[in-house]
Amino acid sequence: MNIKISNFYLDDEQQKIVEDKSKYLLVVAGAGSGKTLTILGKINYLIKYKKINKDDILCISFTKASSESLKEKIKKEFNLNMNVYTFHKLSLEIIKENKIRYNITDTNTLDNVIHNFIFMDVLNNKKYMKRILKYFKIKYKNKMEYIKYIENNEEVEMLEKLISTFIHLFKCNGYKLEDFNLFLKQAKRKILKYRHNKNFLIIVLNIYLKYEKYLKDNKEIDFDDMIIKATKLVKEKGINNKYKYIIIDEYQDTSLIRFNLIKEILNKTNSNLMVVGDDFQSIYRFTGCDLSLFLDFKKYFKKSKIMKIQNTYRNSQELIDIAGKFVMKNKKQIDKNLKSNKHIYEPIKIIYYENIRIKFIEIINKIYKETNKPILVLGRNNKDIKNLLSDKIKLENDNLIYIENKNIKMKYLTVHKSKGLEEENVILINLENKLTGFPNQMKDDKLLRFVSKRYEKYPFSEERRLFYVALTRTKNYVYILTPKKEESIFIKELRKDFKNKININL
Repeated sequence: MNIKISNFYLDDEQQKIVEDKSKYLLVVAGAGSGKTLTILGKINYLIKYKKINKDDILCISFTKASSESLKEKIKKEFNLNMNVYTFHKLSLEIIKENKIRYNITDTNTLDNVIHNFIFMDVLNNKKYMKRILKYFKIKYKNKMEYIKYIENNEEVEMLEKLISTFIHLFKCNGYKLEDFNLFLKQAKRKILKYRHNKNFLIIVLNIYLKYEKYLKDNKEIDFDDMIIKATKLVKEKGINNKYKYIIIDEYQDTSLIRFNLIKEILNKTNSNLMVVGDDFQSIYRFTGCDLSLFLDFKKYFKKSKIMKIQNTYRNSQELIDIAGKFVMKNKKQIDKNLKSNKHIYEPIKIIYYENIRIKFIEIINKIYKETNKPILVLGRNNKDIKNLLSDKIKLENDNLIYIENKNIKMKYLTVHKSKGLEEENVILINLENKLTGFPNQMKDDKLLRFVSKRYEKYPFSEERRLFYVALTRTKNYVYILTPKKEESIFIKELRKDFKNKININL
């Protein structure tokens, strides 16, 4: 049979995956390779040819937006009202089936607890003010000097993000409160050879205790707790739905607790499993993602099979050659032979500026004049867009408005939010060599070794993947804006390795 989805026939690789009968199947899908098309093809094959009821297929995607998008496509393509879950929605349903009620805490609760601890709670505790300042190698003088240091300090902002990531990894990887004693012993022995790890751990421990107390006092659980509780319920009481097939999208973003939930469901249902993802696009470590679950799939699932989708329908061959070689500097990634029938000469354009606002307007006018097609502007952080805004450039929701030519269609997103999306042309900003630039240079990254099951030693490993995601959002060209002074180390690397394949505008 030759399956047709959304007026497209599946290619040979996609077709083989759809018809594959493996008990456990990992599909490694390159950027723009028709991953969703393949998932739709698999669902169609299971229902139409294998006669599996739609309710016997458990379909999971990583975010609410991606799950709703897949659900809409299933409805449009097959006229089926089929559930597509996030892990959180699935966990909540399992908890409700067991007639248990919990209040789910706000997604910002942890970040608020961290911020309040640093900026408010410790103001009357000289001991903790000293520890925080010692972490930054600053000598404590008095409370006013402490307040002066932490206000509007980029390094303090990065510490907050690091603490948040640490606690997410702590919970997602199944660590317990007593593990802090082990961490502190390791810090004392200087196993990680990092001077400030003890101060950091004591700060985090106190924030973690405060966070857990807040949840308990308010009778709330967070999303990690929800998955852990659902897993325990499945293990002890089973699951109502006797699934025959489980399909997981964006599997590269799976955490250990998500993996444990799926393992328990597999144990209770004996269903088949197909997971789809791209290790090149694993960019959510700060939420607890454990890439080893993807890279070591055969270790976790014996007698499993790995298949690849390597024909890309979005990017030019020239762009995927550059982006692929860039991300594969980290040899731990899975090598792919990505192929495209599209060819564009010098698809990456590096543009230097002295004034980013002036240069940005120059570039968008050029793109509009040459293509009259939409533009996606991507930054490393939410606040990066502030550097572009002026009396000529306004931001309304995610839409950028150019006052002098409102016909130019532009949207601003962070690279994280852009994953899974594509646009005709892309402009990247914040390619600067600074702490919150691209790559983000969070100096205490090594502290995450305490709570990571598998720590990546390659420099800027996740930032490298994030840059790969940014490059591969375009159907045509990527315009990278970088300052003449303090250009990003990623720009230096592109210039060195691909100088004859990219366009450099000095």
